[in-house]
Amino acid sequence: MLHTRKIVQKLWDAQGYGNLAVWEDGTTAVITPGESPKKDGKAPLAIFKPIPLVAGFSMLDFALHDTGLLEHIEATIREAGGEIERD
Repeated sequence: MLHTRKIVQKLWDAQGYGNLAVWEDGTTAVITPGESPKKDGKAPLAIFKPIPLVAGFSMLDFALHDTGLLEHIEATIREAGGEIERD
């Protein structure tokens, strides 16, 4: 099961390094833009672009508690067929 705030934390950490790929088992990887990674032959559920999502927040805590951001991440994962819960 994926956890929303853990993804936000990883997005925060990935800023300036690349995009964040998220797999169904909770594995994440920072990838270069345009890359299409596979893990055990499976594509990620979602690839998030950190800067548009979290760079506007002056502190990580603000991003972790922003309802709009959390709902966007959850909707993206669910639409891809994944399970996610807000932790």
